[in-house]
Amino acid sequence: MQSSNDRSRGTGDGPESTAENEEHHGVASRDVRYEDPWYDALASGWGESDGTGTPAPAVPPARKEKEPADVRARDVYVEVQRSEAFREVRGRYRRFVVPGVAAFFLWYVGYVVAATAAPGLMAEPVMGAVNLGMLAGLGQFLSTFLLTWAYARHARLRRDRAALDLRWDTQEMTRGAQGGAS
Repeated sequence: MQSSNDRSRGTGDGPESTAENEEHHGVASRDVRYEDPWYDALASGWGESDGTGTPAPAVPPARKEKEPADVRARDVYVEVQRSEAFREVRGRYRRFVVPGVAAFFLWYVGYVVAATAAPGLMAEPVMGAVNLGMLAGLGQFLSTFLLTWAYARHARLRRDRAALDLRWDTQEMTRGAQGGAS
């Protein structure tokens, strides 16, 4: 197996791997460090030594102290969230999604219940080898595509323009709160 820096890796559990490393590189395998691209660098260093016997330095905090511009930008988002335009966009979203999800969930559960509780009904032939269960199963796919189309149309006609205007206004207000910085 080759590492990312073209040094061969042994299995690490036998004398042949140490001998192989000493033979090819002149260094014992315990002295060789590998550059592993899959090594989780963010999680490393927690309680591990840095090779000198001392614990590795602590990971710096992810958040810095808040500057006044950051606080003002946060206030802009809170203000936008409380605005009538934001509530209208969220309301339009909910008025479509909640009934759509409820109807689709009932249709799905009805199909599963009918398939398990009434197998005779689902096995009822409709045309040739096609039975009611097959048509209902294909109806699940059709209703998925229909709901996706209806959602995209609703978003395009009723929410996208208002959400885009709201986003533009938010960016302008944030830019103004940060003192005109981009």
